[in-house]
Amino acid sequence: FKESWEQALAEIEARGGKPYAIPAGASDHPLGGLGFAGWAFEVAEQEKELGVFFDTIIVNSVTGSTQAGMVAGFAYLEQEGARPRRVMGIDGSAKPATTHEQITRIANDTASKIGVRREITLDDVELDERFHAGIYGIPDETTLAAMKRDARTEGMGTDPVYEGKARAALIHGVETRESE
Repeated sequence: FKESWEQALAEIEARGGKPYAIPAGASDHPLGGLGFAGWAFEVAEQEKELGVFFDTIIVNSVTGSTQAGMVAGFAYLEQEGARPRRVMGIDGSAKPATTHEQITRIANDTASKIGVRREITLDDVELDERFHAGIYGIPDETTLAAMKRDARTEGMGTDPVYEGKARAALIHGVETRESE
């Protein structure tokens, strides 16, 4: 953890408070993946209501809890008879090996909490490392082009750290037909 994190906790304690520390992305918190496991259940309910099925979910992954929760939630639904689907993480950390391991660890922890009866393995966690631009937080031309395209064609603003990189991957997947 950063020095500023430790300092903030110490200041609260010095004032007599009891801080409840939640790390960045909630990833190293014991409940970090549960929110997006619940999101997976909500998506499945909305799909039923709308008569659609999203076979691929694309999400940017840095600290890992978002993708991990999705992987665990959809694994639970699959064991209950739902169709399998792909949760493709787009590495935004520029540390894909570490991120891949962390997502897998959090997904397993989350899966055990929600009743998934199998282990989540590294093979269950798809992480595309082509769009991280070599460093966390800095967009490259591909990311900027995706952001400009979204603004121009969809009236949608995206940030360059997370959504911009995920959108660049989505656009690439559609244009190259990788997403089929």
